[in-house]
Amino acid sequence: MIARFIEKELLKELRPAHVVGLFGARRTGKTVLLGSLAKKLKSKKLLRLHGQTLGVQEAFSSQRVEIIQKYTAGYDTVFIDEAQYIPNIGLNLKLAVDTLPKLSFLVTGSSAFDLKNKLGEPLVGRSTFLKLYPLSQLELSKNENAFETIANLETRLIYGSYPQVVFSGSDNQKRKILENLRDGYLLKDILALENVKDSVFVFNLLRLIAFQIGHDISYAELAQNLNVHPDTVRRYLELLEKIFIIFPRQGYSRNLRKEYTKTPRYYFGDNGIRNVLISNFNPLASRDDAGALWENYCVSERQKRNDYKNIFANYFYWRTYDQKEIDLVEEREGRLFGFEMKWGKVKGKAPKDFLQTYKGSSFEVINKENYRDFIS
Repeated sequence: MIARFIEKELLKELRPAHVVGLFGARRTGKTVLLGSLAKKLKSKKLLRLHGQTLGVQEAFSSQRVEIIQKYTAGYDTVFIDEAQYIPNIGLNLKLAVDTLPKLSFLVTGSSAFDLKNKLGEPLVGRSTFLKLYPLSQLELSKNENAFETIANLETRLIYGSYPQVVFSGSDNQKRKILENLRDGYLLKDILALENVKDSVFVFNLLRLIAFQIGHDISYAELAQNLNVHPDTVRRYLELLEKIFIIFPRQGYSRNLRKEYTKTPRYYFGDNGIRNVLISNFNPLASRDDAGALWENYCVSERQKRNDYKNIFANYFYWRTYDQKEIDLVEEREGRLFGFEMKWGKVKGKAPKDFLQTYKGSSFEVINKENYRDFIS
């Protein structure tokens, strides 16, 4: 088993009268991580629960402290997996930490839309929210040397980094796992979204996004292809962000009138999910989207790395109307850091407009020679 990078932080945040929320897509290893934490907790007074259990739902939606107290009697730490299934979970946890100050809680959820909103407002000042991603190179590097990392690169660009996928033996097994994720857990999460009844529509939307990695999307064009209103496209894209399938990058602009910022670019949280949606697991040498896979991989792995290391940044792409662009711009430490992802041997040059306009900014090409430092 690969140790998860945020395990130490979770242990540190588990303290009396405090709630830790752990979010992440299904099958990223939240339940396994809870098991590992349970073994490392010094206290043996740990109660593990699941949010889909009827008795747990009744107790933790009751808003009656005597019921919660009776349910947790004799314990000082409570883990609740998939807590988004419990009605009024935020209010009930607030009640618990207000009246049972010796208790600490760790709750998990596979939908930020369902759980974080329910926890956030009632538990202001008494909660910590952390995110668990598919395995990051930051974590995988603890179990492999530089040569193994390079040797595994193509596999990760094609099949991604979900734990089950990484630990499976053959490419055929990896494909089957990803197909099960697509048709099972991913479909389940999609159908659980607000008023979503047509999963085919959502899958078609995701497929269109999959072919536009690294490009500004057009809400109008997507809407025309799907025969819906652009507002419908926007709504579904926002919902798909909430279940950690995709994430956006907005255009950066502060000074130049010719900078483009109208629409975002979207990336997938995992390359394997992107590829299973378009049913393409061909080797890189035989496909025309290797550059897109490389960009998606670098951008998503950079996000994991920064989040896990508590490096706070705002993320953008940068483009002008005359087609000068930078794939990723990080705004942190009062500076701008530009990164261009290049899969081939082409050497990228920093756009002069960017460096001249934003004094003190930097630019770097990320390729197969230096990517390991960029993502781990």
